[in-house]
Amino acid sequence: MILDERRERILEVVEEKGFVSLHDLTSRFSASESTVRRDLEYLDSIGQIRRTRGGAAYVGDSLTPFTDRVSINATQKQQIAKLAAGLVEPGEAVLLDGGTTTLEVARYLIGKPLQVVTNSLPIVNLLINQPEIDLTVIGGYVHPKTGVALGPQAVAALGNIHVRRLIMSVGGITERGLYNSNSLLVDTERQMIAAAEEVVVVADSEKLGHSALAHLCPLSDVDRCVVDSGVTDDWRRIFEEAHVELIIV
Repeated sequence: MILDERRERILEVVEEKGFVSLHDLTSRFSASESTVRRDLEYLDSIGQIRRTRGGAAYVGDSLTPFTDRVSINATQKQQIAKLAAGLVEPGEAVLLDGGTTTLEVARYLIGKPLQVVTNSLPIVNLLINQPEIDLTVIGGYVHPKTGVALGPQAVAALGNIHVRRLIMSVGGITERGLYNSNSLLVDTERQMIAAAEEVVVVADSEKLGHSALAHLCPLSDVDRCVVDSGVTDDWRRIFEEAHVELIIV
């Protein structure tokens, strides 16, 4: 099992159980105690778990199903989505990744003549009967909690795609760049970035300063970031130094 996959699965187990012993994890993943300890130390360092005597407890943001996340920060997401959708010109080819904020972006794109490419089943369900939109669906392994197609098949399909603009959401943003909670998702999103002329990140300000399991890319790979008014002066400076256009709703 590769490093990121093992850490991702350890995180899922700790979240599900609330607390897991070191012995349980070493048995479950057929790994040495030293290996699992290093994994737990990493997950502790990014704020997803807390190392305890003999195991680990979950303290991170819950990896809740997509339907449960829709209502979180709903007003901010709608404001961010409306502004981001306004950046898209009629006739463009736009790529939307999965996420509750990008789903809101898709709602605001209804009525515009566009080519939309997505790996998100919720977005497909929303746009499939919109006559103005030519819809292209990226296939692959569908993550059960998010309804997003991931993995090698998705990456291969994206290799044949070129779009004017990518609008994407993330699990966290630090000075090192963008993060997400799934290594397969990160692989897919890297290919999305490669397929786009412009990368637009939509994120509520609570994600600033927080990382997640897998590093996606440096901030310099982003062209624009649309965020709510909770962004601090320090973060305005960080985006400016990374040459990212910050758009505040």
